[in-house]
Amino acid sequence: MGKNNSETRRIQPILWISTLYFAMGVPFVTINAVSGIMYKDMGVSDSQITFWTALILFSWTLKPLWSPFLEIYKTKKFFVVFTQFAIGILFALVALSLPMHDFFKYSIALFAVIAFCGATHDVVADGTYIGFLTNKEQAKYIGWQGAFYNLAKIISSGALVYFAGVLEKTKGVTHAWMIIMVIYALLFFVLAIYHYFILPKENKEEPKDEKTAGNVRKELLEVITSFFTKKKILWCILFIILYRFAEGFAIKIAPLFFKAPRTSGGLGLSTSDIGLVYGTYGSAAFILGSVLAGYFISARGLKRSLIWLCSAFNIPFVVYALLAYYQPADLLPVGIAVVVEYFGYGFGFVGLMLYMMQQIAPGKHKTAHYAFATGIMNLGVMIPGMFSGMISDWIGYKMFFIWVLIATIPAFLATLFVPFPYPENQKEQQIN
Repeated sequence: MGKNNSETRRIQPILWISTLYFAMGVPFVTINAVSGIMYKDMGVSDSQITFWTALILFSWTLKPLWSPFLEIYKTKKFFVVFTQFAIGILFALVALSLPMHDFFKYSIALFAVIAFCGATHDVVADGTYIGFLTNKEQAKYIGWQGAFYNLAKIISSGALVYFAGVLEKTKGVTHAWMIIMVIYALLFFVLAIYHYFILPKENKEEPKDEKTAGNVRKELLEVITSFFTKKKILWCILFIILYRFAEGFAIKIAPLFFKAPRTSGGLGLSTSDIGLVYGTYGSAAFILGSVLAGYFISARGLKRSLIWLCSAFNIPFVVYALLAYYQPADLLPVGIAVVVEYFGYGFGFVGLMLYMMQQIAPGKHKTAHYAFATGIMNLGVMIPGMFSGMISDWIGYKMFFIWVLIATIPAFLATLFVPFPYPENQKEQQIN
């Protein structure tokens, strides 16, 4: 694994790692965050927005189930280019659906297909990274991988949302978001063409084990069985779900709360303001928090750090309760609150990822089991996110963010009693 062929040697990996992981981040961010702002602009209720945009994220939970079958047909490069081109077509169709009377029904169905293509793209992108880089190169470029994934967040929920707000003033809401969806479509067409020429090709002369659908089904069953028979796995699963439980509520409602009129308990921010403070400043704070958390964990060890990481992840949600209570008219306190929350989010999220790598993934099927863990982790965000709009409509924004703070309690309890089935190795932890 990780051997480079001659073509890979001629192409600097950073030239395709950067764009590949940028392309990986855009669909998830667009569906999870940007679509909610778009639908809010177009008059869709919070309960509809949060339920459906959370539900279609289920593809990222289920992706391990079809990932083995991608090894049977074609190549990783084929699926990368194909899914990117398909996502481009689908974004163009979303743009065409927005002027329709039943735009929500058609556009959310298209977003569901985008989610499936995006989850499939994740699988083959990670497979390309692992398959064409040596272990040394994987370690060398892992930071760039995360940086460009987060760049997708800054551009998508920051720059493009800001641009949508500017366009709304001259083009109107519907046409503004049609233009943004067309930009997404063009972006993925360009990425597909670029990766067709730049991605390394698999060495067809290298012998491969012949795989059939029947063999893959047996392998998949063995991977699933071995995952759920790991030591203390049920407690581990409970932890990775509850760690993000409060986030699942907050992350869906926060941008809708920013957009809602002040008479309804919101902050009445423009779309441009949301793009500026939530997508740009917040994402930059997230990256800074992630970097600092790595040094913090390497110095203390994961087990000693985990409760502090959980605190950093969950306590900053208090800023949304304060914003809902005081409803500041100035943009500065809103920006400060978002920076605080996203810094804590980045700082605390690293702990969860390392726990899955070091305490759940180890064993015969490390890569597959890590994929299962990340898929299950998404349930902790998806399920509360589906019902967050209904709850906020019922009790209002002020009480909703109080509820978010109450919802952090299970995360603290799960963290205090989380098992560590594998002994910590400080040297390995610093490498990870």
